[in-house]
Amino acid sequence: MAQLITARRFEAADGAGDWRVLGRGASACFRIGSFTVVVQLVEAIGALADALGRAPDVDLRPASVTVRLPMGEVPGLTETDLELARQISAAARELDVAADPAAVQDVDLTIDALVRPRVIPFWRAVLGYEQVGDEDLLDAARRSPAVWFQPMSGPRPQRNRIHVEVWVPVDRAEARVAAALGAGGSLVSDEFAPSWWTLADAEGNEVDVATWMGRDEERD
Repeated sequence: MAQLITARRFEAADGAGDWRVLGRGASACFRIGSFTVVVQLVEAIGALADALGRAPDVDLRPASVTVRLPMGEVPGLTETDLELARQISAAARELDVAADPAAVQDVDLTIDALVRPRVIPFWRAVLGYEQVGDEDLLDAARRSPAVWFQPMSGPRPQRNRIHVEVWVPVDRAEARVAAALGAGGSLVSDEFAPSWWTLADAEGNEVDVATWMGRDEERD
């Protein structure tokens, strides 16, 4: 197994300034004014990925390319991920393409479950997802939100049973929370910040604004 490195080390590494670690991996968004250059960058990413034997997720749009280095079944990033991130950023600079670290995010869903084996098969079937481990469902194409089944010790009739998780860069989290509060939201809890803040809209529907902070452990 490849040696895992922490989110903190990944983001602090030389050459990785374009990248932010989120819930499902490290991501970078490159803003591009020409679709021709978009294609050139994607071609460069393909060559670099082949050389390192590491396949990233690449989302190509008319004016941007978003790249994710997805974590495997064992959550974490590797030295290979870091090297590929550096090389992709270098290729972007050669094409005079700038990164927009504030543009990346992951959006996932959390479903409260008293007995996870009783409900996971239903959601796996209705979503057409794959089960990973005992508590997660993933879109095999990694296009749609992941689903985590949060264990419950007892019913919570006064709380939502499904909520959204928005993973944002650490350096954007407080601004995102402030924007949501300024748009009519309320703070339910900041007990676990900066790992996550729980917010609610005017009708009580909840969302967690999440980061890797507080979850990251050194792996030596």
